[in-house]
Amino acid sequence: MTLTPDHAAVFSPPAAGGRFAAGEDPAKRQQILAGAKRVFMKMGFDAASMNDVTREAGVSKGTLYVYFTNKEELFSAMIEAERAAFVAAVRTALAEHDDPEAGLYEFGISFVTHMTDEKVISAMRTVLGVRDRMPVLCQRFFKGPVNLRTIMRDFLERHIAEGRLEIDDIDLAAGQFLDLASGSFFKLRLFGSMEEPPPRDEIERVIRGAIRVFMAAYGARRHETHP
Repeated sequence: MTLTPDHAAVFSPPAAGGRFAAGEDPAKRQQILAGAKRVFMKMGFDAASMNDVTREAGVSKGTLYVYFTNKEELFSAMIEAERAAFVAAVRTALAEHDDPEAGLYEFGISFVTHMTDEKVISAMRTVLGVRDRMPVLCQRFFKGPVNLRTIMRDFLERHIAEGRLEIDDIDLAAGQFLDLASGSFFKLRLFGSMEEPPPRDEIERVIRGAIRVFMAAYGARRHETHP
């Protein structure tokens, strides 16, 4: 396995004497990222400074620059950490379900609740605001090497192999469920037409409807014949 600088900070063992080499202490890195998240969420990318992060994270400026060379690198790492944490949580939730409808329900609730959360919406607006200067970050945030669509595809492939679903175009089906689940919630939240996240009962209503439509199209039972 080839480790990136970010991975190295997590997997590198402590140096002799039980101390991490400069820039490789995962706890210190997490402390900085937590402080950066509070700063960026409160101030936005352009208004925030590295000095703001040092104060919020409780580290020295020298320590901050050992881990992150500039604000852009710090912001990218923060966004990637948030995205990776959510993707990992969703993957775990889907893996626990042998019933595709139960898995889709769990996924849908988590997906919509997360995507309409105020902090997530603020982060997305920030990313869109810097896409001309940081196009790669924007691409990673909305696509990424491992994202919700790939996780959904893996979930569908498992249930196809076990005979619970029948799908010819898995990528299409994965995208269709994401669109059905998010409905108009995401766009309304992102562009400010919906000031608060949707209530839980409304999310549940939409997810149940999405599952009914999805299973009507792709459930294995659709090919059963009746006398």
